[in-house]
Amino acid sequence: MNARKEPELKVEESCSKAVQGGKYPLTAPEYYNFAFDVVDKIGNEDRNRLALIWVNQHGEEKKFTFHDLSKLSNQAANLLIKNGITRGDRVFLLLPRIPEWWIFSLALIKLGAIQCPSPVLLTPNDIRQRIQFGRFKMVIADPENAEKVDEIFDDCPTLCKRVLVGGEERCGWVSYFKEIRNTTALSRHRVMNPFPFRSKSSDPMLMLFTSGTSKVPKLVLHNYAYPIGHSITAELWHGLGPGDVHFTVSDTGWGKNIWGNYFGQWIMGACVFIFDVRGKFHAEELLPILEKYEITSFCAPPTVYRMLVLHDLTRFDFKYLRHCTAAGEALHTETSRLWREGTGLTIREGYGQTETVCMIATFTGDTVKPGSMGKASPGWEIELHDDDGNPVPDGENGRIALNLKNGRPVGLMEGYVNCEEENQKSFINGYYYTGDKAWRDEDGYFWFVGRNDDIIKSSGYRISPQEVEEVIMQHPSVHEVAVVGAPDPLRGSRIKAYIVLKPDYDPTESLVRDIQRHTKELTAPYKYPREIEFVKSLPKSYAGKIKRDILRKHAENGGPLITAVGDR
Repeated sequence: MNARKEPELKVEESCSKAVQGGKYPLTAPEYYNFAFDVVDKIGNEDRNRLALIWVNQHGEEKKFTFHDLSKLSNQAANLLIKNGITRGDRVFLLLPRIPEWWIFSLALIKLGAIQCPSPVLLTPNDIRQRIQFGRFKMVIADPENAEKVDEIFDDCPTLCKRVLVGGEERCGWVSYFKEIRNTTALSRHRVMNPFPFRSKSSDPMLMLFTSGTSKVPKLVLHNYAYPIGHSITAELWHGLGPGDVHFTVSDTGWGKNIWGNYFGQWIMGACVFIFDVRGKFHAEELLPILEKYEITSFCAPPTVYRMLVLHDLTRFDFKYLRHCTAAGEALHTETSRLWREGTGLTIREGYGQTETVCMIATFTGDTVKPGSMGKASPGWEIELHDDDGNPVPDGENGRIALNLKNGRPVGLMEGYVNCEEENQKSFINGYYYTGDKAWRDEDGYFWFVGRNDDIIKSSGYRISPQEVEEVIMQHPSVHEVAVVGAPDPLRGSRIKAYIVLKPDYDPTESLVRDIQRHTKELTAPYKYPREIEFVKSLPKSYAGKIKRDILRKHAENGGPLITAVGDR
């Protein structure tokens, strides 16, 4: 059984104290380099401070101090210099959850190169599109992804160099492990950079592709100040400080990995825990991990929490776990309730994008309102607007808008690369529009409604899929649900629910009627799903978000429902 006691007051007050202490809103100095100013600095001051614990599914384990990462990233930087990478060059990172991802990322930051982490599940066609669009000079990949790169290499004229991490030597590739054995040529102690420079906070540092729908994903550009913005994510939301061990469930190709396993966590002096999962993901593997490694702060997509609450959580001792957070999509209140019953801990939600840091969250010390994203982050002036750009009153749905008239907060993207049309749609009259809708209550808490194009218009009503899903999730048979609008000659659209059942339930007509009756009893009659389809799984992006565009197309056209993970 879990022995659970409430966290000490001083921990829960950390958010308000940090804000009152003048640290927030954040500002960026003229010159800043995360690798030198955070990792190297901590490594020099405390040679034994643990930065990263890596574990794979076979029980293998590696630990790295900040001092280790400082030396290893210097060595990797010198390898990159030797192979022609200098300031401003674009490098495509295609590595799984191995320590070398962090080593090379730090190395690229030290050199002033622009990196682009990408999911290892990309197909050769995905890789071709992204490298061509981003005009990348080098790719760093593991053996499995090296095969994909070789398949499209001749189609990418800007791609000059390929670095291989692991495996046997490969024709046309620089072997990282072979090269680093020559320590005299590749010093670990300093960067042998023939082009020394000081990175300005405004210099370009990072590119990230957004989760796409039917189009090629957009390419987001962040500057060297971006890591500073994640102090909000790590300190105020994750509740981290020196001595904490934080675990965010994320692949290295997702923006969530940078949110939870990198910048903010190390700025706070915490250690990040990496569970290297290959192949099929089994959520139950996480529970003994949380216990064994005495994780103090845990963050996962709602999809993962939905899997975890299917198991007996009381069998595990989570006495060190103080903070649980979720982001990526709306967390259903039923999932949150089951987690709290099993662990004694409340999940606090947060909201942001690949384009931002944590914009809205239920921070440490805040009252948790189940289903709410929380309040605006310090320095982020969040408003809700109608379609004409006018503010809407509390209680009404509106487009999430960030007011930039008093300056851009640290952590907001520079813009989309080579996509002026998207920039013009997102930045209008001194505001940045996220593309999402929400409503705000009288206490300043924001409640997610959905993407602008997710709203269902039926018989003159505007219906939030999230609102209907919340009700359906309370039915005892439902494990997961996604709601979309299906074409209807009378209503314009009718509500259709795609439902994944729990193991003990069978998809029957009587169950359809029972779920419909259940929904009518708990919400307005016009919101019940007139059509229900039981499915084995839901289509999701690499980041675990339900891909409603695929469901909308299926609801419109029928045919087989493709549920494979991917962002194409």
